[in-house]
Amino acid sequence: MPDTAIDINNLTPRQKAAQMVVALGADVASSLYKHLEEDEIELLTYEITRMSAVPPAVADQVIDEFYGLCVAQKVYIEGGVTYAKNVLEKAFGVQQGNALLERVTKTLRTKAFEFIRKADYKNLMNMIVNEHPQTIALILSYARSDQASAVIAELPKSFRVEVVERIARMDRTSPEIIRQIETILERKFESVVSVDLLEIGGINYIAEVMNNIDRGTEKYIFDELNKTDAKLSEEIRKRMFVFEDIVILDSMSIQRFLQEVDTKDMSIALKGANKGVMDVIFENMSQRMGDTVKSEMEFLHNVRVRDVEEAQQKVVSVIRRLEEEGEIVTSKGGKDEIIV
Repeated sequence: MPDTAIDINNLTPRQKAAQMVVALGADVASSLYKHLEEDEIELLTYEITRMSAVPPAVADQVIDEFYGLCVAQKVYIEGGVTYAKNVLEKAFGVQQGNALLERVTKTLRTKAFEFIRKADYKNLMNMIVNEHPQTIALILSYARSDQASAVIAELPKSFRVEVVERIARMDRTSPEIIRQIETILERKFESVVSVDLLEIGGINYIAEVMNNIDRGTEKYIFDELNKTDAKLSEEIRKRMFVFEDIVILDSMSIQRFLQEVDTKDMSIALKGANKGVMDVIFENMSQRMGDTVKSEMEFLHNVRVRDVEEAQQKVVSVIRRLEEEGEIVTSKGGKDEIIV
């Protein structure tokens, strides 16, 4: 099988795990199995039996990725975010280092309060509705974004904005505090859980929550938040719809915002875009505009990442403005009713 037949980016996490087990050898694999749950062993073994021949180049990439994640987790746990960021950037470069750190922090984040993510949001709501806003914010920072958005939408109006603001400002919390809260929740849920996470919440997380919340609640929260902290409100809004999210827009919305975008900005923005975004953009462009953008892109060389990000942000700003004016609709977790 040629090396080009398999791309590491097309492998699922389970397939990569299976590849790593095979690469480690039978002796190490048997030791590893002792630390896995029965369902994990079953899934992993199934993937191993389905494996076809893997090119050496792809196998090496899987091993390198696994090694990078191991290093990232170790330095993150031992030294925190800032330390891990510095170490990983020096070891793997800025782009790969940041990608590894992001994957590790997300993975570690899912280990705490795991029982919460399995709970129905109504049960979660009943459990925390009488808690202090800071406690609610902390708990929702560990919930799934769809759970958090559903709970926030049903909180008393006087609580909603404060909880959103506290989640957005959340960075790191003492393990002792988390343990105390988990002890209380253990009694309510009659579950046994463990704690091994420090970093929680933050603007990226609350932006994901707000993306799943209904528009009425979203508008109320932002209107109130603008009164108390307009800068924070704007930061959250910026993270709610990013350039890569263009692929979720319908054709009419894409064609509408393209009428408002400068072709030079679009040319620069597309220099850093993935294939999916480029495809939907060019599919919805007029022939004339498409030819102009492609021509401008051909003459763009050595474009700075900062310039690409600025151009993409200009495009996103146009989309956000048109949405606020009611001319286009971005996806909101399927919660908006559409009248045909």
